Parts: sequence; C-alpha cells; structure tokens
Amino acid sequence: MLHKKIMAPTAVAMAMFTACSPTKKEETSTGKPIKLVVVEPGHFHAALVQKQMYQDVDSVVHVYATDGPDVNAYLAAIERYNSRPENPTQWNEQVYKGADFIEKAIGDKSGNLVILAGNNQKKTDFIKRSVDAGLNVLADKPMAINPEGFELLKQAFASAKEKNVLLYDIMTERYEVTNALQRELAQSAAAFGELQKGTPKDPSIVKESVHHFYKFVSGQPLVRPQWFYDVEQQGEGIVDVTTHLIDMIQWAAFPETVINYESDVELGEVKRYPTKLTLDQFKASTKADSFPAYLTKDVKDGVLDVYANGEINYKLKGVHAKAVVIWNYQAPEGTGDTHYSIMKGSKANLIIRQGKEQNFKPVLYIEPVGNAADYEAQLAEAFKAAQDKFPGIELKKIAKGWEVVIPQKYDTGHEAHFAQVAEKYMGFLKEGKLPEWEVPNMLTKYYITTEALKKAQKK
Repeated sequence: MLHKKIMAPTAVAMAMFTACSPTKKEETSTGKPIKLVVVEPGHFHAALVQKQMYQDVDSVVHVYATDGPDVNAYLAAIERYNSRPENPTQWNEQVYKGADFIEKAIGDKSGNLVILAGNNQKKTDFIKRSVDAGLNVLADKPMAINPEGFELLKQAFASAKEKNVLLYDIMTERYEVTNALQRELAQSAAAFGELQKGTPKDPSIVKESVHHFYKFVSGQPLVRPQWFYDVEQQGEGIVDVTTHLIDMIQWAAFPETVINYESDVELGEVKRYPTKLTLDQFKASTKADSFPAYLTKDVKDGVLDVYANGEINYKLKGVHAKAVVIWNYQAPEGTGDTHYSIMKGSKANLIIRQGKEQNFKPVLYIEPVGNAADYEAQLAEAFKAAQDKFPGIELKKIAKGWEVVIPQKYDTGHEAHFAQVAEKYMGFLKEGKLPEWEVPNMLTKYYITTEALKKAQKK
C-alpha cells in the first residue's frame, strides 16, 4: 500500500488558481460536488481528462491502481500539468496502490465519478462493478472489445439505469470542427439534399482513420504499455478506433435519433489484418528490452503481428456505410494521424481530407453532384445557418466546388477535446440524465464492432 499526494509546486501558481476560480462549486443532481475516482489509469487519455481544471470538480482526485509503469506515467503527466508555467492545474492526487485496488475504489466511496482509461480487457468488468456500486462512469473507448464484453456492457447499462447513475464513453471526435460542420451541413436540404442509400461497393458514408504507434503527446514521446500490443488486452483495431468512426456515422447521419441495433443494423463484409513491428520498434515505443511472454503467440521470425487494422461494411437504417482503421508504426516527418470522411447527398458530397495537400490538417470540402444551375445560390443561403453556429467560417470557391475556410480559433487540437467531452458529461450529471438517444446508440456502436470482430475472426 502506498499513499501519495501530488500538488502544484509553487505558491504563485496557487494564487493564480484562486484568483481565477469560482467561489462556489457547482453540484450534481444529488447535491454533491463532482469528485473524481481514477481507476487503473493505463492509457494517456486518463491524464488528458485532467489537462485542465473544471469549476464543477473537486481538486482532490482519488487514484486506485496496481503499482507499476502505467500509473506512474499517469502521475507524471499530472505533475507536468500542475507545474507548467501557463495555466497550471491544481490536482491533489491521493493514490492507493495495491492488488485490491478495484475493491478499495468501490468500497471507499471517495468520489462519485469514476474515470476509466486503460487495459480494455479489464475495463468492461470495472465499468459494471462501478455502476453496480452506484458510481457514475466516464470511460475511454472502447467499453467492450468482444461479444462477451458486449453482453456485460448491456448489463452495465441496465444496472446504471436501476442505480440512477450515468455511464458514458469519451467520444472526442464529435468536437473536431470539420466533423461538426460536416454533420451540420448534412442536415441542410438546400446544401446537401438527401443522404443517399449507396451500395456495398459504393457506400454512401465512408470514414477512414490512420494512426501511428510511435507519436508525441503533450510534447513528450508517448511510451505505450506493453499490453497495448496484445489484442486480447487492448482489443483489435476493428473494435478499438472504429468505435469513433461508427459513432461519427450514427451521430452525423441520424443526429439525436434512437438507433436499435436489433432492427436498424445489417452487417456486411468485414476484414482484419496485422501491422508488423520489429523488436527495435517495440522497444522504442514501450522502453521494454524484449517482447513479454504473453506476446510470443503473436511473434513470428522476430516480428510482432498486431491485428490493429480492420474494415467494417454495414447498413444503418438502410444506408450503406464503411469504417476503416489503419495503424502504421510512425508517421512520416512532419505528419501525423489522418482522417478521411465522405457523406454523399443528392445535391453534394461533403468530404473531409487530411493529406499532404491539406498540410495534414483536416479540411472540409463541398463538391456538388449534377449541374443544378441555382445550387451556388442555394448553398450560399444555407451556409448562413452554419455561420450563425460557427462565426467566422467562409466558403472558398475551388475547381471541384468549395472549401470551407475555418478560423484558427476552432483548431483546438485533439487533446483539448477531452475536456470538452468531460464538460458535456458534467452537464448531463447536473441534469441527472443523458439524452434519450445516447444509451441505445452506444449499445448499437459496440454491437457493430464486436459482431464485426466475431465475423472477421471466423474468416
């Protein structure tokens, strides 16, 4: 057992915090301040939730974990946030380390909101045990990585309803501005028309995401846990990053609409294949000297096969969609993770590209289909509604249509989206409920990913 306190190092920083903080904490619907409980943080996303302070949240955070590099990396990140010269945070981390960490976390009841971002093999069980104990849960994706996990997740949502607590996953991509604008414009009959049904060979919605194992986060080289490369613990790519892509398809194509996975989903062709990593690459990413014993099953001729890549083709409410995730080891110099998305309408296609031509920053394009003479006038009028919600955006005429020019102020970066998700969720806590469509749509999302994995593995 080890108790540790992490506080900001300077009186000046404390004074800065006191000066800019509200004098009264907001409270949840239960009348209690929001108090965080961080359980077994094994992914850098756990720390990113705490990259800023929240007026609703107590600065004391109770952490429960096994002793080791995962929790130490999380604590080091919090220390960096607390000691940075600009806008330092003021988290006071109370840490318990021990094999019985989950029992302690549930038994102590030291907070009312559990943050889960770590080993996905264990996560669904931690979710279920937390909500059973009457604790709210904000969990990193994925909340389930196989069909068995999906069944347990269904039970967790049922328990959350019974206990009157909120279970929610961290969907950061909803807060990326080009995604938000694509969704906004797709609802405009004048600008987009009707969402096309598409075909299996030519889906109406395609989302493709390219990621990299070796990368920098908060200015530091990311050291990944060794278990991150074990698909039995992290989950295959088809159930991991595709969670975001499936969520975006539902959220953009059928906003605020309840989706029933039993009647609204038809699974089509699925694929899975590995990314191959050398021992040197594994060492650079994890700082380990060798492959751990649990990965030997995936090592062939000294090369590690990680089934991080996948493709899911399916129909959602009659619309053909495709989600693709690709993992490479490292991005070329000056580049990073990329995203491609297209939604096909009867009047125009809405396309997000993020390649070399876009300087590897996502850019939204509007490309009309057909030769409607009055389309430009219709688009200009329809675009005013989007400008009301996103002041400063403009249309720029290009050869194939228009580029949506977005002011720099909207480019907050991926790391900032975690705070936006957390603040949205805290608003739900104050209201005491989630929107009606969120829970069924989360279930649909994890049904699609876990059923796709089962089908792909049979192949």
